[in-house]
Amino acid sequence: MSEKEVRVRIAPSPSGYLHVGTARTAIFNWLYARNKGGKFLVRIEDTDVSRSDAALVQPILDAMKWLGIDWDEEPVYQSKKIDSYGVYVNKLINSGNAYRCFCTPDELDERRKKAMAEKKPLQYNRACLHRSEDEIKQLLAENKPFAIRLKIPDGETTYNDKILGDITRQNSEIEDLIICRANGRAIYNLAVVVDDHEMGITDVIRGNDHISNTFKQIHIYQALSLTPPNFAHVPLILRPDKKKVSKRLGDKDVAEYGAEGILPEAMFNFLCLLGWSPKDDREFLPIEELKKIFVLENVNGSNPIFNEEKLIALNGEYIRSYPDHELAAMVAPELVRAGYTSKYWLETRWQYLMDIIGMLKERCKRMSDFVAMSEHFFHNEFEYDDKAVKKRFNHEAAERMKQLCDKFESIGNFKLENIEGALGDLAEELQIKKGELIHPVRLAVSGISFGPSLYHILEALGQQEVLARMKKAIEFINKMGDK
Repeated sequence: MSEKEVRVRIAPSPSGYLHVGTARTAIFNWLYARNKGGKFLVRIEDTDVSRSDAALVQPILDAMKWLGIDWDEEPVYQSKKIDSYGVYVNKLINSGNAYRCFCTPDELDERRKKAMAEKKPLQYNRACLHRSEDEIKQLLAENKPFAIRLKIPDGETTYNDKILGDITRQNSEIEDLIICRANGRAIYNLAVVVDDHEMGITDVIRGNDHISNTFKQIHIYQALSLTPPNFAHVPLILRPDKKKVSKRLGDKDVAEYGAEGILPEAMFNFLCLLGWSPKDDREFLPIEELKKIFVLENVNGSNPIFNEEKLIALNGEYIRSYPDHELAAMVAPELVRAGYTSKYWLETRWQYLMDIIGMLKERCKRMSDFVAMSEHFFHNEFEYDDKAVKKRFNHEAAERMKQLCDKFESIGNFKLENIEGALGDLAEELQIKKGELIHPVRLAVSGISFGPSLYHILEALGQQEVLARMKKAIEFINKMGDK
């Protein structure tokens, strides 16, 4: 007999954008399905009208696509299945595993207050479990509103968690939970059980904050005579302050990281390593490799810390792994958007753009760094950095740059070795370190005090442009002296 096909799902609620915790759970589910040759499905849990926003559904799906996560069937929307849960509710009532609760919210609130005052468990007292058939008929005839509660059996429940091992809870710790509201709407735990059953979900992989729900859902499965799926609870992602990452605490969503220059492959890789390990020292793990090696046995039960510095460092590794022409294709639209140049200009000078990318990629940790560090390669209307001006621009620097201009003008072939040679010769003649020329020249031609090798920058800009910028800087310094 062939092994049953693995079917897993991610079930985001459109109450916010794709959060990094939900994204990591989606990644684990997706990798598990791909590793097992199974199916990865998406369910939108949008029945909570007060919290759900239909406009957020597409951004959630887009963020998953950006990460490289695809799904194998059309997304399921809970809001389109509202009427289907009633069949299961009636089955539970008819089997005696659920009952009508006519207690009003005020009555329940009063009992909770009394239990708190007496320091007793805040559990439903089963006041409606023992109502007679006649009493129930009378209340129904009076159109008294009622919810539906699941009857929790005596004893204890144990399930084997594929990450945490055997977990046991006393059934007495769970009150007879409401599974359907007075308005006929199914409650979360019933809806999840029904949906997972109808979608054929074999493995539920989710955050360990759902363990209490798992026990409730197992009771629903058993009451419906259905076989529960396998459960695996992954550790929660924590902030550096040890609080759970949360939309409510203002933590960034996946799309924000993308907008800030994080590559999808780097984000995928980073999130996968939060709570999972390949059991070796590797951290740079492309998606295709992760699909081959991902197993739930390597999930660590302890909660990992979201370290943004590690994410940025890993992103830098991914940037350096890309060929220059691919990076150029990604950076070009951002340069146009920043107003540095035009699409046509770049298309006619593509090798120049790739040369710039090649110079900058070792220093860029975010894709946005290419834009921040490259303005001077496209025009000379930049301003000089104030701090650098105070440190590098003075009368002596201007005089030295003037002499260096003479050296540069005499170069017949303005290439790397000749540029470096001319600057080195002048430094030797003046009996100064090369840096005393390099730093003011860098500021003169770029407006900033950092970047790749100056010689590479000068070669890329070309002889005439370099001379024009140096002479402009000399004039700027002289005017400084006049003030």
